[in-house]
Amino acid sequence: MKIGTVEIEKGILLAPMEDITDVSFRLVCRELGADLVYTEFVNAEGIVRKNAKTHKKLEICEEERPVGIQIYGGELKSMIGAAEIAASYNPDLLDINAGCWVKNVVGNGAGAALLKEPEKMEVLIREIVDTIKIPVTVKTRIGWDERNINIIEIAQRLEDAGIAALTVHCRTRTQGHNGDADWSWIDKIKQRVKIPIILNGSVFAAHDVQRAFSETGADAVMVARGAIGHPWIFTEAKELLQTGKISTVIDIEKRISTCLRHLKLAVGVKGERRAVIEHRKFYSGYMKGMRNISSVRSALMKAENYDQAVDMLRRYQEDPEAFITHKPLEESELLYNGNCL
Repeated sequence: MKIGTVEIEKGILLAPMEDITDVSFRLVCRELGADLVYTEFVNAEGIVRKNAKTHKKLEICEEERPVGIQIYGGELKSMIGAAEIAASYNPDLLDINAGCWVKNVVGNGAGAALLKEPEKMEVLIREIVDTIKIPVTVKTRIGWDERNINIIEIAQRLEDAGIAALTVHCRTRTQGHNGDADWSWIDKIKQRVKIPIILNGSVFAAHDVQRAFSETGADAVMVARGAIGHPWIFTEAKELLQTGKISTVIDIEKRISTCLRHLKLAVGVKGERRAVIEHRKFYSGYMKGMRNISSVRSALMKAENYDQAVDMLRRYQEDPEAFITHKPLEESELLYNGNCL
C-alpha cells in the first residue's frame, strides 16, 4: 500500500478515536508496531475558529510518523479552511471522516451523514484534494442502513475525486458498533477501484487481523477498540503474520510498564493532573485478566499525580494480595509517605 511517501506492506493501522488517540497513545502504539497512526477526529469548525483546545489535537511529533490528521465537518468552506490549516501541521496525510455515526455529528451534516449525499461528498473531497498538497484519504462506512448500502458508488466517486486511499468500516451507520462487520464488501470494492482499501470493523485481536488479510483483499487493516488497553495487538498481529504464532508474553510486568509509559507520555503532553485523571479510562484494559485488580483499580481512581500511580502499580506488582480490601478504604488508609494515594 502506497499513500504519498508512505509505503507499507500489509499495514496494521491505529484508527482515529475521540479522547483516545492523542499523541501519547499514538506513540505507544507506534512503539509496539502500528504502521500508521491517526489523531483523534478534529472538528473543522473548531479549527477555522482557532479554538486552542481543537488546535492542540492537530499537534504531532516526529517520533510518531507516519501519522495522519483526521478532520470532520459538513460545510464546504469550513472543511477547506480546516484542511489547509491541518496540512500546515505537516502530517503525512489528511483523512476525512465520513463515517462517524453519533447523533450530534450526523445531525450537523458531517460524518456518516455524507453517505446520504454522495454528490456532496464527492464535491467536498475533490475541493480538498485540489486545495492541499499532501495526500487525502477518507474513512467511511458501507452505507446508511442495510437498505441503503452504497459503498461501491462512494468508492468510485472518491477515487475520481482524487483520494489516495479509502478506509471502510464494514458496518452501516445505523449499526453503530453493533453486530458483526461485513468484510465481504472489501473484495467487492477492490474489484471496482484501484486505490488502496483499508479494512476496519470487528478487529479486536491479532487473529482477527490475520483473518482479515487471509479472507479479504484488504491492503491494510485498521484497529480501533481492539487497541484500547491492549496496544500489543500490533506486536502480536505482526508476529502472527510473519511466523504463524504469537511469541510475546504479556505478563504483569509488561502490562504495568506499558501502562506507566503511556501515562508518563501523557503527562508530558497534557500536564500531570489532567493526564493522571484522564488515564483512569485505560486501567481496566491494561489490567485485564490480572489477579485481584478491583481494589488497586479503585485506589488508582483516587490518584492525582504520577508518583502515586507508579507507587500503587509497583506495590501491586510486588504483592497483588496486598490490595485486597473487604470494605471501602478510609482516607487514613490511603496515606503513604504523607501523600494521599
